[in-house]
Amino acid sequence: MSVLAGRLTDIIATTLGRFRGVGDQLILAAMWLFFLVFGTWAILTQTDAFAVGVVTGSVLALGAIGLTLIYGILKFAHFAHGDSMMLAAYIAFFALTGTVVGERTDTQPLPWSLSDLPGATDRIPWPGEGDFSFGYGLLLALPLAAAAMALIFVTLDRLVYRPLRRRGSGIVTFAIASLGIAIAMRSLMLIFWASSPRFYAPGIRPTTDLPFDVRIVTDQIFIFFAAIVVAGLVYLLLFRTKLGKAMRAMSDNSDLAQASGINTDQIVVWTWIIGGGLVAVAGVLLALQAQLKPELGFVLLVPLFAATILGGIGSPQGAFVGAMIVGISQEVFAAVGPDIGLSSGYKFSVAFIILILVLLLRPRGLFGAKT
Repeated sequence: MSVLAGRLTDIIATTLGRFRGVGDQLILAAMWLFFLVFGTWAILTQTDAFAVGVVTGSVLALGAIGLTLIYGILKFAHFAHGDSMMLAAYIAFFALTGTVVGERTDTQPLPWSLSDLPGATDRIPWPGEGDFSFGYGLLLALPLAAAAMALIFVTLDRLVYRPLRRRGSGIVTFAIASLGIAIAMRSLMLIFWASSPRFYAPGIRPTTDLPFDVRIVTDQIFIFFAAIVVAGLVYLLLFRTKLGKAMRAMSDNSDLAQASGINTDQIVVWTWIIGGGLVAVAGVLLALQAQLKPELGFVLLVPLFAATILGGIGSPQGAFVGAMIVGISQEVFAAVGPDIGLSSGYKFSVAFIILILVLLLRPRGLFGAKT
């Protein structure tokens, strides 16, 4: 009798597992269908907002890829990611202008900055209708910010995260530690640059016309292609190099990777270096599109996590696709919100709604990564 009951239990469990598998695939198919229909509608009816959403999504993609790399290898949610983006943007601003807040007004504590180079702030010409709003000085400040942010990340790992790993701390402890670091970063930005918005290039930004009667700020062309190039380089590093293979092996099973001869400590360092570089590029590009403001880092946190979870935690390709969906959804909502009686300022709530729905319907995301 007990043998029969055991077999019956196994049959029921197997049947339920198959039903759950079929239901999961149906949910995945429904999600893809919805996003395809929504994207098609946005292209046809909200073309300008769709174009801006693609630019926003490409910037979010860099931050989401760094976030998913850190989670995939170090296994914790890095809540300081959004504030790290803005800190990197301010570091680039400081390298470009050398400006901080003095006792009564802005002051320049350094005797020299990149803007002092000949023609560093002259607008870079664009063959289209309008030039870029920035000069080559910002292009020099970008790699400096990336190097500084990589150094900051590695230092924070040595001072904070590595001691926690050696103690065997749980993910909650890591999350709280990263949240404390985020608050500290935001405080530093407020101390040195205050809360007033700042810009890399003050003044009116030129615009340009694209096919299908799309008109965007010329800077957004540079932002999009720069983000795509950097994302492509990260993809090649992860899937075409020995370092990328080691990183993916550690992401799958760190103990097995270490037993196979992989230097896991070195992989952790490279993870922070790559994450810091991505954070810096994303922060500078985002500030170039909008403005520099310390609070923006906290606002970015939900869209970054929404993009990462939507694509599938641990999947760089998924992070890119998820970021594009989140970016387009936010900008399209900002465009149609006033028509339905909602303020465009609520566009960041779209990312929160996407995050909740994905966690409820398919926590593994579009690309099936485990959470």
